[in-house]
Amino acid sequence: MIKSSEKGLAVALLVNKKKREDYLKSVFDRNKHLSAMLKNKDVAKIILAVLYLGEGAKNRGGSLVLGNSDPNIINLFLKLLRFCYKVDETKLRCTLQCRADQKIKSLENFWSKITDIPPARFYKAQIDPRTIGKASKKLDYKGVCRIDYFSADIFTDLMEIGKILYNNI
Repeated sequence: MIKSSEKGLAVALLVNKKKREDYLKSVFDRNKHLSAMLKNKDVAKIILAVLYLGEGAKNRGGSLVLGNSDPNIINLFLKLLRFCYKVDETKLRCTLQCRADQKIKSLENFWSKITDIPPARFYKAQIDPRTIGKASKKLDYKGVCRIDYFSADIFTDLMEIGKILYNNI
């Protein structure tokens, strides 16, 4: 009975895995057309504003500040920012917030490739003091990348788009 149970469990795991893969593919297929809408600057600007409202700092009127540990979120933010606005690349900065046992140069190289911001425009990394003497459990964790872009105009623009959206829905 135990051997049969183990066989049945193994088969059930495979069947459920296949069902999950099929489901995820169907969700992707019914939504993949949405990426074409990003070619419209107005749609891209709305997405950028909503992303910034959710993830960005709202108390810094002179600049945009957005931090995240997910490279895809950082990449999306920068691609939308560069698409929607004329970005002065010299005003872009990065700050890494990481654990004490991480190699900062390696993290800078990783995030520099994601952001297209040279390491020379990275501020000094901020190490979380709570992690001193503690080994990282997630070895693929690359810390938090904080993007600073010095533009009060773009900050104000995104905040106003946010107000328009939440006041008219």
